[in-house]
Amino acid sequence: MAPKSTPTLDKDAFSRRMKRIYAGWKSAKATEGSVNFSTVDALVVGLVKEEDVMYKKSAAFHLWLFGYELADTILVLCEDSIHMVASQKKIDFLKPLQGDENQAGVPPVKLYVRGKSDGGKEHFPGLIQAIKNSRQGKTIGIFAKEKLDGDAYTDWNNAITKAGFTKQDISMVVAYIMAPKDDKEIALMTKSSVCTVDLFKKFYWEQIMTAVDQDKRVKHLKIADGMDSAIKRREIIPNVSDPDDVEMCYPAIVQSGGKFNFKFNVTSENDNLQFGVICASFGVKYKEYCSNVARTVMVAPTKSQLACYDIAYELEEHIVKKLTAGARLCDVYEAGIAWLREKKPDLLENVKKNFGFATGLEFREAFLVINEKTTHMARKGMVFCVEVAFQGLKNPEGKTDAEKTFGIWLGDTVIVKETGPAEILTKGAQKKSKQVSIIVETAKDDDDKEDLAIIEVETATAGPAGRSRRTAVTGERLRTDFSGEEKRKKNQERLRDELNKKAYARLSKGKEEVAGPRLKKANVAYRNINNFPTDDEVKHLQIYVDKRAETLILPLFGEPVPFHISIIKSVAQSVEGDYTYLRINFLHPGAPVMGGQEKHVFSHPEAQFLKELTFRSSNTKEPGELAPASSNLTNTFRLVKELQKKYKTREQEEREHEGVIKQDTLMLNPNKNQPRLKDLFIRPPLSQKRISGALEAHVNGFRYTTLRGEKVDVLYNNIKHAFFQPCDGEMIILLHFHLKNAVVYQKRKIVDIQFYTEVGETTTDLGKHYHMHDRDDLASEQAERELRNRLTTAFKTFTEKVEAISKGDVDFDTPFRDLGFPGVPFRSTAILQPTSTCLVNLSEWPPFVITLDEVELVHFERVQFHIKNFDMVFVFKDYHRKPVLVTAIPMNLLEHVKSWLDNSDIYFTEGIQSLNWVKIMKTVGEDPKEFLREGGWQFLEPEDNATAAAEEDEEDDDEYKGSESEDAGSGSGSDSDDDSGDSEVDEEEEDDDASNEDLSSGEESGKDWDELEAEAAKADRQKAMEEEQESSRMPAKRPNQRFGGSGGGAKRMRR
Repeated sequence: MAPKSTPTLDKDAFSRRMKRIYAGWKSAKATEGSVNFSTVDALVVGLVKEEDVMYKKSAAFHLWLFGYELADTILVLCEDSIHMVASQKKIDFLKPLQGDENQAGVPPVKLYVRGKSDGGKEHFPGLIQAIKNSRQGKTIGIFAKEKLDGDAYTDWNNAITKAGFTKQDISMVVAYIMAPKDDKEIALMTKSSVCTVDLFKKFYWEQIMTAVDQDKRVKHLKIADGMDSAIKRREIIPNVSDPDDVEMCYPAIVQSGGKFNFKFNVTSENDNLQFGVICASFGVKYKEYCSNVARTVMVAPTKSQLACYDIAYELEEHIVKKLTAGARLCDVYEAGIAWLREKKPDLLENVKKNFGFATGLEFREAFLVINEKTTHMARKGMVFCVEVAFQGLKNPEGKTDAEKTFGIWLGDTVIVKETGPAEILTKGAQKKSKQVSIIVETAKDDDDKEDLAIIEVETATAGPAGRSRRTAVTGERLRTDFSGEEKRKKNQERLRDELNKKAYARLSKGKEEVAGPRLKKANVAYRNINNFPTDDEVKHLQIYVDKRAETLILPLFGEPVPFHISIIKSVAQSVEGDYTYLRINFLHPGAPVMGGQEKHVFSHPEAQFLKELTFRSSNTKEPGELAPASSNLTNTFRLVKELQKKYKTREQEEREHEGVIKQDTLMLNPNKNQPRLKDLFIRPPLSQKRISGALEAHVNGFRYTTLRGEKVDVLYNNIKHAFFQPCDGEMIILLHFHLKNAVVYQKRKIVDIQFYTEVGETTTDLGKHYHMHDRDDLASEQAERELRNRLTTAFKTFTEKVEAISKGDVDFDTPFRDLGFPGVPFRSTAILQPTSTCLVNLSEWPPFVITLDEVELVHFERVQFHIKNFDMVFVFKDYHRKPVLVTAIPMNLLEHVKSWLDNSDIYFTEGIQSLNWVKIMKTVGEDPKEFLREGGWQFLEPEDNATAAAEEDEEDDDEYKGSESEDAGSGSGSDSDDDSGDSEVDEEEEDDDASNEDLSSGEESGKDWDELEAEAAKADRQKAMEEEQESSRMPAKRPNQRFGGSGGGAKRMRR
């Protein structure tokens, strides 16, 4: 970005406008307004910059004179001189004003540099004396509503008070002098009005039309906030080169639904936009000059609403005509009331009590309001925001409470001309009733399906704007029996409808708990001065490490300053020549950390922070010293490193123990006949070396005891899911427990614990000679089969006994291997197998467990049939939980996965792209109810409308081709006869082929499409699983013989 240019002062504009101030001051009459400007002896203006105040008279005065806000500046206007006290930088900016001795009726300007320490106090006696020498020297004019409370004005206020000057408010007089705009200001006001019109036409109007056309739920506040960003976009505001030159005059106001408050200090509510009467008011400020527009849009308006709108429109036009140069503002107001009393007297009680106000550098000039009390006259160049507002109007044709009450709000920015009525600067924003009315018509197709046609009613010259109605796609399917697909589609539609209802009901039951960061005590070095160490090192201002308090005490500016070890980022030691350097880096806001995220939260991020400190000490050993001075730095470096390691280890343990509960005490079974399984291994392992143990079921939980005597307890009431996976097609048989709450053992937090044993050799000795008729090999295979059967029986018996002991607290679930499909849940391919309640992979570690009841929906990504694989995303009902992604699922299993999800009553969607789920879930989690009201997960569904349109186009093309061929056949002569003969032969051959197929169909002729598709899908699924198993078991020992393969197969493997 190009650097900003140095600000420059428009000397000519300053002279012209300062001349108007002095001319108005000298020619002031004693009866002008309610302020006697002629009695003011000097004008004193200061400016205190306040971020939360948008408009101030002093700020507008500075902008008008200098083009910039010169905060903390003292401006004194005396009869024969102008005095300014400011900082050196501001004085340099104001220097062009010096040197003109009373040119063009403007006194000479004197500049004073304010010191950094005294605030310009040395210049105050001279300023006080200049005020006393101006006219009578008793009364100063100020902006009474603005208090100079800043530090730069403390001494100045005391000097003014001590001098005993009388203070008089000159706000109204200065406002009246500034109100007429010169040519440069008029150009800025015109461009500001153009920006406001562009914002209305290119953003607000399109937002309303889109919401009505798509029947979209959108909030008032969302539309209003969208205008803040819209004015920075070149396509919305094309006439502005620098986006920083434009901003909103005030937060935009959008209202509907019968709730209307036509004041500019209200804010848009966070309610959904309701079609009917929609009122809005907003304005754009260009280079600090304001403009405004207010409009009312009507959706399907009634006759009474149109009648009231026309009255408001005509009343505004009447007021603009009356707003001429020389007209008193109270007379303009009375003219509008008189017109309304004549045309529609029953609306007098509903009309707003003023018809607008002057605008410019301040959005609303409170002293120039068009009401019955303002006696000031309109002058050439004054700019007004004219508005007409009717509130609390009754609509007898309304059906609901929101429709029975409405309001009308119209407003424009106008400029007073030298002769004739005022000119409307925002006339580009349409406001006639026909231009702001949206009529919704209901039409019916031949199949009695209703469609909505949205018609923008424009003027006669605008042309038709009706939207064409898309006809329903009607066509005959070649295959009429799609009962399975139809049922699945209907079931998914039902699940989609129920999903939003259940989610909204779930959120409405109570405030959703948001998982926020866990609060902990702040690390403080010493909470009491009495705890501060009194060692000699501290007294002698040496670096000292307090191990007890985990604090490093450093000498800074002659004082020992403690720093807790938690805010020390790193320490480094280096030796250069005769000196040792110790560099200490501290944590501070904005410091780069691993992962690109700032994990340290600071209580006061805007405070001043130390970034680094470096200490130097000599390596030279002085006479009489036991060690060189640098030994203290070396010792400090070592101790700080030890403290950091200790502190980080403790922090890591605390993070791992978050969310961990303490289990109840295990109640041992006093009898010795409790269910027991021996020779089991545990995952995750208790140590690096695998050690077997025994698993016992007691009164309220399990106890696993290793041969070393190590014990692990798992209580029944903490088990969320229990799985028993037999050894069919697997090399291990296991029991797996997925816990409700994490537990800690071996200083590790776990939620999954597994007990297993191997049923075969997991490795193969490729150097060993095998023979198909080897009796040892046959015996080993038979022994393995018997072991599998024995282990399966033992585990099955154990699970049945546990279910009986736990009285239903533990219910073992077995995965359905036939429904499994390959995927990559972590880093390697695994077979994901459904159970009655979950989708799991238990053979690999870490395990993969998804509870189906916790799943909101499943979304398929990268579903394109020219790609071999697709991805699967599980979105949970807890919107603050990260979605789970499973990748690389074979594309030929897509229908299989869909069928399983549909049978499990899980709603699914699909798309061709991978989505950013972090951003999606962040948006959803900010306001889940609003997300559901706006359609929920409907945005994930494919474009059905586009598909329907494509099908419709294809049907039209087919019909066109058919008619074209018929026309060609009717006029082709003898060629058509030959063609017809050939077609007859072809038809006979087709009939023969069909009859032969019917005769040879056999048993297959009795199967319908669903059965044939099911068989084909099952064959594809079986083939894919066999290929997956084959590739994963290549290293296994003689797999063909182990699983019943022939000897010939074994020979091929050996080759």
